[in-house]
Order: sequence, then structure tokens, then C-alpha cells
Amino acid sequence: MDEKAIGENLKGTIRDVPDFPKKGIIFKDITTLLKDKNSLKTAIDALVAHYKGKDIDQVVSMESRGFIFGSVLAYKLGAGFIPVRKPGKLPHHTEKATYELEYGTDTLEIHRDAIAKDTKVLIVDDLLATGGTACAVAHLIEKLGGKVVSLAFLIELSFLKGRDKLKGYDVFSLIKF
Repeated sequence: MDEKAIGENLKGTIRDVPDFPKKGIIFKDITTLLKDKNSLKTAIDALVAHYKGKDIDQVVSMESRGFIFGSVLAYKLGAGFIPVRKPGKLPHHTEKATYELEYGTDTLEIHRDAIAKDTKVLIVDDLLATGGTACAVAHLIEKLGGKVVSLAFLIELSFLKGRDKLKGYDVFSLIKF
């Protein structure tokens, strides 16, 4: 089965939660996909297959749901894993970026010594919405001297046009709404 067909099949495993985290937002809840062992395996296998052989040194993911996919992809691709966290959660010297979400602003941090010059990085998160989070993380990686090979998402909310904010980067999403 091709990636598009896999994504279409997985769409039915995602639950909509209206008015979360605030009124007017329809939250795409992935816990329904995660609890189904076959759907989780299918999603992970499809993401791994897409990036197999792409010469990735490090996988970088944002807390918290990005960690679910990023750490497994790092393991399966033979790469290291680097967490990007909310302020005050990393114990060593950090770089930070503040960015806009579809429902406000937020800040993320990465260890300054996490990315060596010319490290080839895959950014992985569960959701591409407005692109603010992913763009901020890509800039942090580049600021530290790394090269963003691609950005991977389980879900893309195409109507929010987050991909536009990531122009110039290779972007892959498995499920599109």
C-alpha cells in the first residue's frame, strides 16, 4: 500500500475533540491511533520507510507527542534522538525560540551542544498546523550549525497552511486533513 492510501486508512483512527484547548479549535486526538497496536505499527513503519537510507544523523522532536514518534524513528533509522522542550526542562545551557501557535504563543529550548556543525537532522512531530513550532525548531537547528534534511509529521492540517511557513524545507506528512 502506498503512503497516501496508508494515510487515508489511518484517518479513521483519529478522534476530533471540539473546543480543545479552547473554544473554536477542533483538536485532532492521536491517542485513539496510539492505543491501536496495528495503527501505531502502520504509522511508524510508513514514516520509517519514507526516511530509510536518507542519511539522517539526528532526529529532533518537540514535547510531548513528538517524542512518541521521534524516538522510535531515531532508533529505527540508526540515528540519535534530541528532545526539544518547554523552558526550564533541560538541565544544561540552552538556545530558545518563541513562536506563534494556532491558539497563542509558546517557547521551546534545545541544548546548545545538541547539534554539531553539519549534522543532518530530521525534525519529527505529531502535527503540522500553522507551522510555527516546526519553523522555530528548524531555525534553532540551523542556529546551532545543523542541516535540516526534512520535517516529518503524522498529521497535517492543510487548511491552516503550515507548509507555507516551511517553504524551502522538505516536508512529509502521513495523514492530511
